[in-house]
Order: sequence, then C-alpha cells, then structure tokens
Amino acid sequence: MRKPLLLLVAIVLLIGGLAAIKFSQRPPPPQFAPSLTGATPPAATLPDEGPAPAQQALPAFLPAEARRTIALIQQGGPFPHRQDGSVFGNREQRLPPRPRGYYREYTVDTPGAGNRGARRIVTGGTPPTGWFYTDDHYETFRSFDVPPAGSWK
Repeated sequence: MRKPLLLLVAIVLLIGGLAAIKFSQRPPPPQFAPSLTGATPPAATLPDEGPAPAQQALPAFLPAEARRTIALIQQGGPFPHRQDGSVFGNREQRLPPRPRGYYREYTVDTPGAGNRGARRIVTGGTPPTGWFYTDDHYETFRSFDVPPAGSWK
C-alpha cells in the first residue's frame, strides 16, 4: 500500500514540475509604445465602443512592429538604427515626385532577422503628412494614415 502512494506522489510532483517549466518558458506578451496602446481598458470590457483607438487607426497590413516605429517617428526618436530618419531618395520613383529631403525612411524590425530586414516606413513632410509602408525593400509601397500623436492617447 505504501509503494503505490509513493508512486502517485512522485507522478503528481513530476507533472507539476513539468507544467511549471512549460509556463515559465512562455514569451512575455508583446508590449507597444504607451502612446499607441491607449490608456483605456481592452475593448471587451467596454460595451458597444468597438476596438481600441490604435486598432482603429492603423491598417491590418502593417505588422505589429510598425507600431513601435510609428511611435518613435512621432516622438522624434531615439531610433534603434543609425540609418533611421535618413533621406529616402525615391530613386525608383515609386512614390510621388517631391524635392530631395522630403522623404525619410525608418526601419520596421523583422523578428529573427540578423540585419535591418526589408521592412520600412517612409514618411513625407516635416512633420510627416504622408506615410508609406514597404515589406520588400522599396519594390512596392502601400500608403496609410496615422492620426496626430496626441490623438492616440
């Protein structure tokens, strides 16, 4: 009688230990810049108000990492890559023609990439009034709108 009880206790401890290891290895939830996530509770707790402001404002084609880049652009940096904020020459002429210096480029991080990757946000104007996203290193662009920084809070 004593050996089955000891075996049962060992099995319970083993399963509990494995579960603790499994849950301790979970990645932390993604964190976005505070100015883009809003200070309101999740939409599920707000009756009939729809999605949070940041979810309404940015199009679905933008990756989650673009939120951080947009927040940094709106607050003027600091940027994680030395090239961020540099002049985008529009040599391929895939964006509307503007004088040199009108367009600026910023890196959108690519998880797992060993370099800057191919994803960029290109802005036009100072402060930015035109916003463009490319995920294929300037081959194609998609324009999008971003509300002023103060309206994200």
